[in-house]
This record gives sequence, structure tokens and C-alpha cells, in this order.
Amino acid sequence: METTDLNDYTVIKEGEAEILMHKKNKVFFNKAQVNNRDMSIAVLRAFISKRKQEHEAMLSKRARSSGKVVEKDVSAPSENGEDNGKTNGEEHEASSKDGPKEAAKTTYEPVRRELKPPRVLEALSASGLRALRYAREVEGIGQVVALDNDPASVEACQRNIKFNGLMSTSKVESHLTDARVHMLTNPKEYDVVDLDPYGAPSVFLDSAVQSVADGGLLMCTATDMAVLCGANGEVCYSKYGSYPLKGKYCHEMALRILLASIESHANRYKRYIVPVLSVQIDFYARVFVRVYTSASAMKNTPLKLSYVYQCIGCDSFHLQSVGRSLPKHNSVRYQAGLGPVVPQDCTHCGKKYSMGGPIWSAPMHDQEWVTSILNGVKSMKDRYPAYDKICSMLTTISEELPDVPLFLSLHNLAATLKCTSPSAAMFRSAVVNAKYRVSGTHVNPLGIKTDAPMEIIWDIMRCWVKNHPVKAQSPDHPGSVILSKEPSHQADFSRHVGSLSKAQVKKVARFLPNPEKHWGPKVRAGRQITSKHVSLIGHEAVNSHLNGHKEAGGEEGEEEEKEGNIEDEPDMKRQKITEVIASSS
Repeated sequence: METTDLNDYTVIKEGEAEILMHKKNKVFFNKAQVNNRDMSIAVLRAFISKRKQEHEAMLSKRARSSGKVVEKDVSAPSENGEDNGKTNGEEHEASSKDGPKEAAKTTYEPVRRELKPPRVLEALSASGLRALRYAREVEGIGQVVALDNDPASVEACQRNIKFNGLMSTSKVESHLTDARVHMLTNPKEYDVVDLDPYGAPSVFLDSAVQSVADGGLLMCTATDMAVLCGANGEVCYSKYGSYPLKGKYCHEMALRILLASIESHANRYKRYIVPVLSVQIDFYARVFVRVYTSASAMKNTPLKLSYVYQCIGCDSFHLQSVGRSLPKHNSVRYQAGLGPVVPQDCTHCGKKYSMGGPIWSAPMHDQEWVTSILNGVKSMKDRYPAYDKICSMLTTISEELPDVPLFLSLHNLAATLKCTSPSAAMFRSAVVNAKYRVSGTHVNPLGIKTDAPMEIIWDIMRCWVKNHPVKAQSPDHPGSVILSKEPSHQADFSRHVGSLSKAQVKKVARFLPNPEKHWGPKVRAGRQITSKHVSLIGHEAVNSHLNGHKEAGGEEGEEEEKEGNIEDEPDMKRQKITEVIASSS
């Protein structure tokens, strides 16, 4: 291997890991993903703790069933034991393969087996920063395998492993291979699989759900938010099997489309998922799900999926469950869902409906996990570079209504009626006074989650408009049709103590601004940075990069200078770029 000239590299430190980044953008690195990496480490720490609890609870249960007492106290209950333990792979295999007598004979051989440290697969490693942070910062972690099919990335990853010293070289290994082939040829080998591609993860999902061990954790990022949020509905359907809608809730719908797609891939192998945390953060979606194997539990999948009907006039939305279950003697029978849940025309404004989905309509967070992760983050504040951001996000998620899919936008409701908007506290108080639940959402500061039906929501807005009159609109306008009806429910806007969350009462920050300008997706590795990338990384960064190339690269630098430097471009082009810079700042 060639000797490394450190003058060609920039040392980047994040957490306890340091990496060498080549100045020519050969390997992709995005500073903004520090939130992603910190959140992943927090979830990974919680998973290792939870996995240990579940294992001890399983040993205790087996010991009790065999009439023996385990030497060490392992009575700690699993927080999720009832739901998840039943389909845990080890327990499932032991109960099915061995009869009762056989199990009694060999109780102590499987029971005394130590729980091995979790093996982690980072399927798309690039510089290897994430893998190195896992190895150096997460206690109790086992081997971390980092894969990439780009030779420059693997070379960079191996260089960074050596650069981080003995602990990293003993725990992290890097391989040049196609992640899909590796995952397919290593079924149920990894306790944790991390997918963080540049773009859509859809092509990796089929192999990823096969590679995760029973009860293991799959962490998945999708950065193609434009597709998931409805800019290209047909592309979203081809990649994820769901049709998106352009509602104010589109970012939460993106999370639920991703979960539904993972579940669909898992079902093909008699597996299913249990989401523990799902976040829409910065410019991407990130979900953390556990994967289990059970042919019988898999039958519940249609009950967790729904189609969405959204009115094209007033944006009212309704969910149609894909399936339903009926009790039959001592078992359960599954059938297609009953419908339609809406008439041809919207009952509120008379317009037609658009239909999207199917989406994941079951809870997308496990609130016990969220509380555990949040407490863990607070107890290790100094070890998270993005502590403020992830703490504020987890706080908001911990107060979300878990069983209410999608949300309303207060400004959107007011825009439909062409009226001034009530304050969030007043609107939430009216919902609570009507005996319904209400909460915020981590996806949108103005979003309101509630189990109140749309009839109640529009009645509250009608009562608001009576006290805050609006200008007359065309009788065909959706707002005019809604306001032409008398409210059947009289809204009470008096302040209710339950209208504010605990975080709001304590004035805990829930939504933080970006830490710096141009915080977002960066230029893909290997692409030449030119003036067109101003909106991504800023004009100062573009100019310093291009000027640096000129000084370091002679003729090659001069060519790039001619192509890209802002200062030497024709006047019209320079003026246009200056306008872009001004508008972005």
C-alpha cells in the first residue's frame, strides 16, 4: 500500500473516532449526518441493554419450566418480553425442535450458553466513520463488518481503521464486496444491520431482512425524500410499493411508506418487523426496527397497513385498513378490510378524494424504548456531539400519540377557510375540551396529532370563524362549503392544562435550528465540485476548493478553475450565482 501523505488529507474528529478525508472528495462524507450517527449509537446502546434483559428473562423462564433454579439471579423482566419474546428465534427453535422430555434432559446446555456480543454489519461504509464510532463508543459490541463496492471507499476505510489504533483494528473489518450478495450469503448472521445508502435503500431491503438474526435490529436510512413525499409518485410506487400523497403530513407518510416496504420484504421470508423508533430528521428518514420470524404472527400484517384517502379540496384524510381479524372459536380468522370508509365526494367540501398507500398505520415508535433511549442519552451527555438535537427530537417523540397515524396542520386548516389561524394552544385546548387526545409531532412544529374525527375538527374551526369573520369567497370554494354548514359541536376554547405537553410546560427545546448554513445533503463522492454546488456547500467552500485545486494541481487545476470558479465566470452567469447565494443566505 502506498505511503499516506497527510498533506493530502483533512483529519475529521467525531465522537471518539478520527478519519482522514482526501481533499478531492474521493469518498463521501456528510457532516450533517452526525445527528444520524448519534441517534444510531443511542439506539444501539439501548438495544444491547434490552437484548441482555430479554436473554436473562428467557433463561429464567426456561429454568422455571424445567423445575430448576438458575444459579445467578436473572429475574429481570424484559420490557417487551410478552410481545417479542414469543417469537424470538432461539426460543422458537428450542420449543419446536425439542420435545418436553428432550428439553428437560438438556436444559443446562443451551441455558448456560453465554450471550455473545452483537455482530454489526454496516452495509455501505464509505469512509468507515460510522463503523469506527460503533466499535469505539458502544460498550459490549462485538465485531463490526464494514462493506463497500467502491475500491476508493474500502481503501479509505482500511486506512481509517489503522489510523484509529488497536481497538479499531481488533473490532472493525472492511471488505470490498456487493452488500446485497454478502447479506444474502449470510442469512441471520448479524444482530444489527445498518443501511445508510446515498439515495433509496429499496434495492437492499430484500437481502437485509434475511441477514438480520431473529430479534435483531435493522437500521435503515432513506434520503430520497422528494420521491417519498410525492414529487414522483410512480417512482415511489416502483421502489417502495406505495403511492405517496402531497399532504402537510408527507414526511411522516414517508416514514410509514418505508416501514410498510420493509414489512413487505420481511413477509416473504415468514418474518415481520416491530418498529422501536422512526425519525424524520434534516433531509432524510431513519427507522429502527426489530425483525422476528413467525409464520402465524406474520398474518397480522394487513391489520398494520392502511390506504389513505385525502380530499383534494379541504385536505381532510381518512384511513382504510387493508385487513381485519375476526374471532373464530379459539382462533382468529383474517379477512380483507371493510370499505369504503369515504363516499365518492367529500362530506365536508364536496370535492373528490385522492388515494395513496398502503402505509404503515400501526405505531411507529415503542414508547418504552424511546424513554429508555432518552434516559440513556441524558446520562451520557458528553459522549454525543449532537446531544442537543437528538435530545430535543427524542423528547418530542416521547410525547407523540403513538396510535394516531399522520397529523393535521393548523395553518393548512386556516388556509382552507381563508381565516386567521387560532394559536396552537387554543386549538389544542378546544380538542381536549371536546374529550379527545392531542399531541405534537417531531416531524413538523405546527403539526397536531389527534384522535378527534374530521367532523369535530371542522366544527372547531367553524366556531373559531364565527368569532373571527372572513371575507366572502366563491360558493364553490371548499372553505365556503365547509362554513355554510352549522357546527353540531360547540367548541370551548378556554385554556386547558392538557393542551401543552410536559416539555412545553417546562420550556424544554423541542425544535432546534440548523447549526450552520448549507446544512443538508452534500456532493456525491467522486463528482467534481463546481459553482453549481453553491446551494449545497456555500460559495466560500466552492471557491476555496477550486482555488486549492489550482494551487495544487497545475494545469488540471486551471481547467477546473475555468469550468467552475465563480469569480472568473462570464458576467451573466456570475450574476445568477450571486443571486442564488443572496437568496440562500
